[in-house]
Amino acid sequence: MKILFLSLGVILGVLLLLEGCLRLIFGLGQRPLYIADPEIGYLLAPNQNIRRFGKSTIINQYSMRTGEIKPHREENRLRLFLLGDSIANGAWWTDQTETISALMTEDLQTILSEKVEVLNASANSWGPRNQLAYLQRFGTFEAQKIILLMNTDDLFATAPISLVVGKDNNYPDHQPSSAIGEILERLFIRPQPIPGMSELLTEKGDRVGINLQALARINAIATQENSQFMIALTPLKREVEREPKDYEKRARERLEEWTKTHEVVYLDFLPIFKKQEHTLNLYRDHIHLSPLGNQLVSQHISQLVKINN
Repeated sequence: MKILFLSLGVILGVLLLLEGCLRLIFGLGQRPLYIADPEIGYLLAPNQNIRRFGKSTIINQYSMRTGEIKPHREENRLRLFLLGDSIANGAWWTDQTETISALMTEDLQTILSEKVEVLNASANSWGPRNQLAYLQRFGTFEAQKIILLMNTDDLFATAPISLVVGKDNNYPDHQPSSAIGEILERLFIRPQPIPGMSELLTEKGDRVGINLQALARINAIATQENSQFMIALTPLKREVEREPKDYEKRARERLEEWTKTHEVVYLDFLPIFKKQEHTLNLYRDHIHLSPLGNQLVSQHISQLVKINN
């Protein structure tokens, strides 16, 4: 009996040690959480401060990847509002200090020699209609400039979807029971098909046109709030390696023509990326940017802000 209790004690001690190591070293057992929203689709849950795989993620009271902010802009301060998807957000693999918004804050404070605040409202797979719904819900926070950071895929984004929250591993709505439990969950629980999801993802009609209409409504909100609307577009990795596909070229042309018609400042990163000596180093996968890519995007957007300040 003593041997049994001793064995159980050793096993329990090993499990507790393993749990502690997984939490302290890797940050497992605590992950960024999402909340479903009928208009926006989903947002990162507000008021989160997480350190995972050595990277810090801070989500403020307005579900922004930004520290806590005041709803009204302080005097003698330039406030920019960055809207985007996972590229602007940076996700769990990007430290808070290495997000594009954080880098822009540093760049602009140096360039302009004034206090600068860059808000970052973004989430994985958001498209123009998600971003429009966010602005309609929360407003512009008196930002002098609203900058929408898109990628080519965003031109074909579907309507906001909330079904993924709590059902897709990438959009959890609760913490795992433990760090060990999170590993077991990833290894042994297979994702199940989400009823109705495939129909929503295959939205019919002119998606590019619908998303351009969303941009027009964002522009109208910016105009109403005396803010300047700006758009920056990052390319997919294969577009830099080769060329955009024909349907992507047409969508890009439509966006560029729209910005000219509506007199919206537009920055296309495709030619900028192609000029770089080591273009592949700008990406961490087929779409998301590396720290080097984030720095390049931050620098060029900051210069654009300076020119239009």
